[in-house]
Amino acid sequence: MGFFNKLFKQENNPVGTGEKLSKIDLEPCKTEQELIQRFGGIALDKQSDLSEVIGSNNWNVDMTKGEISFGTNLVFPIQVLGTFSHSSETWLWAWANTESGLPESIIQQALQLKKYGEENEIPLLSNSEFDASKDDLHLIGLIASGMFNSSAYYVADYGQGAMVVTIKSDTIDKIRKEDHHRVLTTFPQLISLFEMNHQVALTNYLNAKGYHVAENGNHLSAERDGNRIVAEFDEQFRLTKLNG
Repeated sequence: MGFFNKLFKQENNPVGTGEKLSKIDLEPCKTEQELIQRFGGIALDKQSDLSEVIGSNNWNVDMTKGEISFGTNLVFPIQVLGTFSHSSETWLWAWANTESGLPESIIQQALQLKKYGEENEIPLLSNSEFDASKDDLHLIGLIASGMFNSSAYYVADYGQGAMVVTIKSDTIDKIRKEDHHRVLTTFPQLISLFEMNHQVALTNYLNAKGYHVAENGNHLSAERDGNRIVAEFDEQFRLTKLNG
């Protein structure tokens, strides 16, 4: 949690029902692990852009407008995924939080995740409430951010609990740095936080960043704009070497 604690010191326009999920028409993911393998790399990559934009500014949420602000000039549309209680250590999806009276317009992503979870039998997405840890907040945030091609996700800690939202903003997207070397720091962070097939996860991450990926057994090479990434894996698909 050291990386996340640093990134989240406290811890789009709202999506319409017609918005399609990123890569959802490919093979459906059937487990949490498959979800983080597919979406985790590119989603964690985007968190660096969010951090650069908001800095150490405090947050404020206006549920009526469906916005989160980090000062007067940084106001972004959000989708609310759900909330985490520090006392009971439980997660509650936004679509199940009927007492809060959340506008339906800001829980569209949560509803789509519920539908996806029901169709593919993924309890993380379909169970309304469950025991959770702070790691699960980031797992959910990364999956949703990557799946919906959000600009980032944010864990807004309000003392008694924390709310996880996704953000869609041209301000964040426009500063996106296609830093070739970011892969070399982002991917090791990702695989240190969650269990996954490293080779599959890196392939998905590089594809999402626009690299041409070639695999030969436990060797992987990827190229984009003259830049090259080389990786090696052991027989259990664990990363043993990553160079750029």
